[in-house]
Amino acid sequence: MSGLSERRNLLFAVCCIVALFIFFGPLEELTKFSIHSQFYSHIWLIPFVSLYFFFTERKKIFSDGALSSGLSRTGRGVLADYSWKAGVPLIIAGAVLFLIGRKMQWQLNKNDYSSLMTFAAFVFFNGSFLLCYGNRAFKAALFPLFFLIFMVPVPSFIMDRIIHVLLIGSGMATELLFTLTGTAYIREGFTFHLPGLSIEIADVCSGIRSSIALFITMVIAAHMFLKTNWKKIVLLLAIYPITVLKNGVRIVVISLMSIHVDEQFITNSWLHHSGGFVFFIPSLILLGLILWILIKTEAQGTRIEEKKAGFRG
Repeated sequence: MSGLSERRNLLFAVCCIVALFIFFGPLEELTKFSIHSQFYSHIWLIPFVSLYFFFTERKKIFSDGALSSGLSRTGRGVLADYSWKAGVPLIIAGAVLFLIGRKMQWQLNKNDYSSLMTFAAFVFFNGSFLLCYGNRAFKAALFPLFFLIFMVPVPSFIMDRIIHVLLIGSGMATELLFTLTGTAYIREGFTFHLPGLSIEIADVCSGIRSSIALFITMVIAAHMFLKTNWKKIVLLLAIYPITVLKNGVRIVVISLMSIHVDEQFITNSWLHHSGGFVFFIPSLILLGLILWILIKTEAQGTRIEEKKAGFRG
């Protein structure tokens, strides 16, 4: 078995070297793009998080149970055959996407070019793992493998729609908070006319950066602490209302301070331009509270099931 494992590891290493050779240019472009992007400064943290989960879950991923497909004549477990039928098509798909990206490079903006080429690398890497280690190991490693999708920049047409949905929610939250605080206003789309001041909820006010950060953080938390799929979904869905509420609070606080304290709060203040984390932390705390409640309910459900099983026994 050790010999088979070594050959698998060697083949996977060769696949990774080939992938690095093929995708070195696009990944270099991704690095330059992410450094100057307001949305993707997190990208090169993603593979380290994935490696962490590969390491902590290595026994489950690379155990004989995950890598075995049956029993030999002696009754000992044997390693599964290489997944040629599933792995090779994925590798080919990654290579085809790479060629399409190279051909369309000058027709795409930097975001969409990086998105296509990084997704091609993602598909190629997953296909290589599937080829070398088989279906069972691939299924056991789904989280660290699929977590790498967060390295892929969101295509522009999808990002525009996400931002628009966030703007709609932020506008609703802002309007509600202005009403609750008794502030007189007239709303025109995403623009609010206040006494002596007009503000517009622009794309940069959508909270997309914090939404991405919260989503990735909660995906990790859900994987680590929750077992029930629907509770994981509840946690991730809670990000939207909390994000738009956070945006509304930030907009209203800065607006009211501009009206009642100093108009510089809306133009040159640190709180307006760089103080996003001040409002991000309460959002994280609220999501942490929801996570804690979900963990508690999950634990209670487990105890109830154990008691039922005990009665049946």
